[in-house]
Amino acid sequence: MEGVLTPEIWIAVAEKTGIPELRRTTRDEPDYDKLMTGRLKILDQHGLKLSDIQAVIGSLSPLEGAREFLDELRSMTQLLILSDTFEQFAVPFLRQLAWPTLLCHRLIVENDRITGYQLRISDQKKKTVAALKSLNYNVIAAGDSFNDTTMLCEAQTGILFCAPQNVREQFPQLPAVDEYADLMRLIRNAM
Repeated sequence: MEGVLTPEIWIAVAEKTGIPELRRTTRDEPDYDKLMTGRLKILDQHGLKLSDIQAVIGSLSPLEGAREFLDELRSMTQLLILSDTFEQFAVPFLRQLAWPTLLCHRLIVENDRITGYQLRISDQKKKTVAALKSLNYNVIAAGDSFNDTTMLCEAQTGILFCAPQNVREQFPQLPAVDEYADLMRLIRNAM
């Protein structure tokens, strides 16, 4: 979801709070647990609460053209968003994107303080794609970060969308595009 349909939440929080260490995303760090453990430590050090992050998220809008892209896609096929975001972060974006189905993780929160996170399952994106394939679905997947690559490689068609150069270089077998129109063209070709 983030980087493909919506802005990167943690980058927005970093900009709002002036804490540059929060700018690291799965585009920079492939080890999700290491990334999240570091984020939680930074939040604790700076006394940032869930409500602080939700206030930043509430001020954000989906990426330009994202809603139209999803509307067109939903007119052609079923859509499922697999994300490493958290339920407590996603609602403002889901509302603006006409409530697409989202499978993601959950934060552990005590008195507005984020104390941990709960993954649905490890490598949930790849495992979800494998499950859909086992039900004889043709899965076309798009993503932008290291944490998307197992999903993209598992899908019948995997596409990098607005991926940084370091991800593109490590996965040259995946087509890479930067515009929704190009992504839609590749999706249509794969259907």
